[in-house]
Amino acid sequence: MDQITTYHLIEAIGWIGSFLTVATYAMNTMLPLRVFAIAATIFFGVYAALLELWPLLVMDLILLPINIYRLWQIVRLRKAVEHSRKEHEADFSVVRTYGKKRSFKADSVVFEKGDPVDSLYYIDRGSVEIYGFGVLRQSGDIFGEMAFFTDSAKRTATVRCHEDTIVYELDKTHFLRLQFEDPSFGMAIMRTITRRLMREAYGFEEHA
Repeated sequence: MDQITTYHLIEAIGWIGSFLTVATYAMNTMLPLRVFAIAATIFFGVYAALLELWPLLVMDLILLPINIYRLWQIVRLRKAVEHSRKEHEADFSVVRTYGKKRSFKADSVVFEKGDPVDSLYYIDRGSVEIYGFGVLRQSGDIFGEMAFFTDSAKRTATVRCHEDTIVYELDKTHFLRLQFEDPSFGMAIMRTITRRLMREAYGFEEHA
């Protein structure tokens, strides 16, 4: 009876390791991928040791520190990005000089997914939600900038006003003019896009 129980326990450990491995491949961001990979390696390592599957055990002992190191790199990078955001928050208020002022009531749609790209927006007052993703943009933020740089020139998400909101709309012509007259504005835009893409890649769901 004890042998049967031990066998089922070992088998269960193997099945858990298999499930975690499959879940690893299902992850679409790197942070949970590494966490699941570490867990799968631990379970398969125990499974291999109990059954004396030495090649599998050696492989797991090699993979475990690699995955831990990669996880540490991801966490360190996320902290660095967040620190950079807090210390070097861009000031986009210059958009008010060139942009067109628009007012929206709460729950109004600024643009919908699939709409052609014609402008980016600076939030002067209020907040908006990247609909369906739970991402908020608040006073002082910009949104809609990423679609300027996509081949399809289509909006990738719907944006709704979370409350009564005032924005300044900057069309492509004025965007290029402002970028030419103030290169630091263009750099701030690129840093913002890069930061948001890095957040998405490492577990932050950011869309525009």
